[in-house]
Amino acid sequence: MSETIFSKIIRKEIPAAILYEDELALAFRDVNPQAPVHFLVIPKKAIAKLSEATEDDQSLLGHLLLVANRVAAQEGLTGFRLVTNCGAEAGQTVFHLHIHVLGGRSLDWPPG
Repeated sequence: MSETIFSKIIRKEIPAAILYEDELALAFRDVNPQAPVHFLVIPKKAIAKLSEATEDDQSLLGHLLLVANRVAAQEGLTGFRLVTNCGAEAGQTVFHLHIHVLGGRSLDWPPG
């Protein structure tokens, strides 16, 4: 996987408003929020997009969801939306797997 802005955030080369960090994952505020609460949850392991995850990543992927839930509660969200774009045609612009967590307002459906 090529170098991304998220790789630099993981290595603390670029500042970010970090909300949570452990040995597997990092959660930080989105710099271009689309809702009153908008943060990202990323694995520290380099996975470009969800379609490139393997069976070996099963535990890590579950961990990312639990981190999203934990940080959403920490942020006071009682309802929230998770979004993972997979590929450029789906709107993915940073090719490091990430989960958008959005909340703090009513979210319409369909989103796209």
